[in-house]
Amino acid sequence: MTKVVLSARGLVIRFGGVVAADGVDLDVQAGEHLAIIGPNGAGKTTFLNIATGYLKPQAGSVEFLGQDITAHSPRAITRLGIARAFQIPQLFLEHTVIESLLIAAASRNGRLATLRSLEDLPEREEMMQLLELVGARDAAEHKAVVLPEGRRKLVDIAMALALKPKLVLMDEPTSGVASAEKFAIMDVLVAALNAQAVTSVFVEHDMDVVQRYADRVAVWSSGKIQTVGTPREVLADPAVISQVIGI
Repeated sequence: MTKVVLSARGLVIRFGGVVAADGVDLDVQAGEHLAIIGPNGAGKTTFLNIATGYLKPQAGSVEFLGQDITAHSPRAITRLGIARAFQIPQLFLEHTVIESLLIAAASRNGRLATLRSLEDLPEREEMMQLLELVGARDAAEHKAVVLPEGRRKLVDIAMALALKPKLVLMDEPTSGVASAEKFAIMDVLVAALNAQAVTSVFVEHDMDVVQRYADRVAVWSSGKIQTVGTPREVLADPAVISQVIGI
């Protein structure tokens, strides 16, 4: 039987008259890469925000590895093993790439508040290996601000992996990346997740990416899950084609 990593039940959240989650039920299975698709405003990012503690639902619950995390703070959820990668990479732009990863490592180990020098951290070689994993070791001493968008995305994932998560939630991992680069970046990203045995959920608007990298697809519509299935099943559904893909 497949292990469930994340389980949402009956999630409801409203912003004024807008219902962003309307009784959402969803299980994320260990080892899978689950894509979330749907039109703008359907509630996709809202789900990620609820699962990571940035929003509290007005009804329903979220469990991570059997533990109720609905009322937990983002920091507490991160420490339990859920990492987040945002649409715009959240890097320390004035620091070098390796310094950014070392800050993540210090946060993971609860040493950030007492940190005096990044040079003293014993995780440096571990972080260099993570950069190797995402093909960015050569950028270790570069300031993050000078990196092109594609490399920023990969370094952002390396920072997420520095936290040693069991689950990574990603908001549009190919957003802002040139079309010619998207598959190369996703190849590296998914290989890195698989190498670390990390489950992922990613919001995505590019159906080529969804078709190629998702194990399952959940379709959001007006705060509800319209359907869940394999990419082959979902992307051939006439309702999905008309409402989401737009052809």
